[in-house]
Amino acid sequence: MRGIGAPGGDLTTPQKLMIFVLSMALFGLSNIILEVIPDVSIGPIDVSVSYFVFVPLTMVALFSPFWAALGAPLGEIIFTDLLMGDFSGLAEVEGFIQMFLALYIAGTLIRNPRSRTQIWIGAITVVLIDKALSAIVDLSKVWIGLEDPEFVEGLPQSILAIEGIGLGVDILISGILFGAIPAMWLIPALHGKIEPLLGVRPRVPGEPIPGAAPKAGWFVAVAVLLAIASFFFAFLEAWDISIGAVETELLDQYGDGFLWVSVGAIVVTLGIALVLFRLYRKNQER
Repeated sequence: MRGIGAPGGDLTTPQKLMIFVLSMALFGLSNIILEVIPDVSIGPIDVSVSYFVFVPLTMVALFSPFWAALGAPLGEIIFTDLLMGDFSGLAEVEGFIQMFLALYIAGTLIRNPRSRTQIWIGAITVVLIDKALSAIVDLSKVWIGLEDPEFVEGLPQSILAIEGIGLGVDILISGILFGAIPAMWLIPALHGKIEPLLGVRPRVPGEPIPGAAPKAGWFVAVAVLLAIASFFFAFLEAWDISIGAVETELLDQYGDGFLWVSVGAIVVTLGIALVLFRLYRKNQER
């Protein structure tokens, strides 16, 4: 069977597309669920759930890290931002690049999907990379003078403390409570059971992972360039440049019931992908 963990074997194009769409649909659905959960803030610190890390982490741990990491942030952009009328245009590229890097690196760190230690490291890595890059962007905006800092009254240097506390809260809530804890049970339970449904061989510890960076040096260079690129796209919003932005706020107009539009779009997208994948497999069996 061709697929992940097969020495010398690569994923076929339909398999890559199916992993991409499945990751996009599942992460999009998880973000729709978050839309009905109220945000909680204590002063300038947000203590809400940023995302359900265990959902995309399961995909990058079991399948190709590259295609799963590429699909997940796109699912959030399409199904919860664009369809809900809260799309920032090119500024969305910042979040896309940061989440892609975080998930891809986490997926390559999980060499053994049954290792709970590696799963914990992967879950915390996702939040650490994503939120650390976001914090650097926020601090850069303040340093350049594009945005006013959120200070605690009487403590002008508190912006660093706020960013640090916020990062710690995100790691605790998103990385551990809704990341490592559910993932350490879910990933081993699904390992070896879900991959054959896509014609993919389960990942085997010690064997090369398709989608992993072939050369560490090149990957580090590309990762740094992508991180710098994400800063540029983040500054577009600060400069009030909203190319391709859609701000109709449909969710505010029609209420939470409008979320079913996104759910329907996910079902249709996933259904089309499954039909095409089945047709491909039937043609291969002939």
